[in-house]
Amino acid sequence: MNELQVISNQEIEKMIFEVRGKFVMLDSDIANLYHVETKRVNEAVKNNLTKFPERYSFKLTDEESKNLLVENFDQKKETRGGRYKNPRVFTEEGALMLSTVLKSK
Repeated sequence: MNELQVISNQEIEKMIFEVRGKFVMLDSDIANLYHVETKRVNEAVKNNLTKFPERYSFKLTDEESKNLLVENFDQKKETRGGRYKNPRVFTEEGALMLSTVLKSK
């Protein structure tokens, strides 16, 4: 049985980055918070595009993705293996909207 875990504000704050003048979270971090796979998060957005305007969610450009990964995670695109897609990020409003369309506990 899956038990819900309490995540501290400090842990969540470490997942927030500034991109294009907005504070955002990566799709993979939001997926972890909602206990779903990252691909389920992106499917939910794809299936509900009208609910996710750019002020809620957007894909990072190659340059933004490269900078974010290298600066914050010390990872390079080449070290992530295989094909790589730029991550989608969510603003606070986008994360809340996602909670209404995701099918998770």
